[in-house]
Amino acid sequence: MRTGSLYELSESEVHIWTLCTRASTAIPAVCERVLAKDELDRADRFRFAHLRESFVIARAGLRCLLGRYLDICPADLRFIYGSKGKPALESAAGVQFNMTHSGRLAAVAITANCPIGVDLELIRPLPDMQQIAARFFCSEEAAEIMMLPASERELAFFRCWTRKEAYIKAIGDGLSAPLDGFRVTMQPGAPARFVHIGHDTNAANAWTLHDLCFAPDYAAALAYRGPQRSLSIFPIAGLEELFSTPQPDRAF
Repeated sequence: MRTGSLYELSESEVHIWTLCTRASTAIPAVCERVLAKDELDRADRFRFAHLRESFVIARAGLRCLLGRYLDICPADLRFIYGSKGKPALESAAGVQFNMTHSGRLAAVAITANCPIGVDLELIRPLPDMQQIAARFFCSEEAAEIMMLPASERELAFFRCWTRKEAYIKAIGDGLSAPLDGFRVTMQPGAPARFVHIGHDTNAANAWTLHDLCFAPDYAAALAYRGPQRSLSIFPIAGLEELFSTPQPDRAF
């Protein structure tokens, strides 16, 4: 891993980078130059131009960031994919990362020697929120949401969703892992944590869960296996700013 104050990462740290996926017309075309053919093919499968643009910018941002940590040209990075599609670096032992994007934002989490997952969701009205929670969440989680005042249910739903998705992304099981197979906390003011994983509290205690706050209208969470690590969260930037050297916005 490249040495240097900003891109040096110990096993006790997680670096989280945030990126705006809206850009000028010329930026997506520049981003495409660093993407591999499979990434461009995936981009072309998006039906809507703004979704294609967000994907291209997020993937280029991921490549630029990993290239800095590894001192490799972004276009030269090679990814491999797990059986459920989780990406990993082909030849960078110990470097673990995960990426998420929703709305106008993307986030990249980078750490060492630790399975990690990050998820963010734009908070928005869901007319069928109760039905979705009842279908996908633990019965206790669904009940907790509906017991809250109506004004707090939306945030609680997305808080629960992102905490669960972060774990699913960390283990790399994708859509094959049932969201009701484990339980997370979600009550306002309660620390983010796993209550059980497969009804096993010891398994839950082996994982760490964090809420992340990138913008007021987003919910986000980070999950990784092992004891708590220090987090450095870098400010939201446009792709034009990605090649600058920002300082961490805050650390935990």
